[in-house]
Amino acid sequence: MSDDDPRQTTLEAMDLAEIMQILPHRYPFLLIDRIVDIDGGNAAVGIKNVTASEPHFQGHFPGKPIMPGVLMIEGMAQTAGAIGIRDLGLDKPALVYFMTIDNAKFRRPVVPGDVLEYHVKLVKKRGMICRYSCVAMVGSEKVAEADVTAMLSPEDAESQNK
Repeated sequence: MSDDDPRQTTLEAMDLAEIMQILPHRYPFLLIDRIVDIDGGNAAVGIKNVTASEPHFQGHFPGKPIMPGVLMIEGMAQTAGAIGIRDLGLDKPALVYFMTIDNAKFRRPVVPGDVLEYHVKLVKKRGMICRYSCVAMVGSEKVAEADVTAMLSPEDAESQNK
């Protein structure tokens, strides 16, 4: 393929500082540490290093810490939202609103020490509404999956900062 062939893909990455420039989320609710293998707004892999010091493990569950499934779905959505917002070319954070969560399945518990990979792929985009197919992996094992639809809302983020 030549350099100007549109089928050629450059895979990029975002570190935590870049993610925080795009998403309004902050600790303890920022649930991705970096994003790799970014294919524009089409696909990416979000990385979450699961650590025992995270606040949700104090109550979920004492003595047997398990990452809540809803937080895995949120991590998938944050990964998808970050590439969707980045694809808009904005220089400020934007809000991302869930519209639907479909076909959610949890296959095994995620525990401290695991490295979660959120594989997200754009399925459909209409205006500011995007639907993504998402799979959470630990190593080569699928631990969760869901289809998420969200609305990107750059205007709402601007009004939050005033």
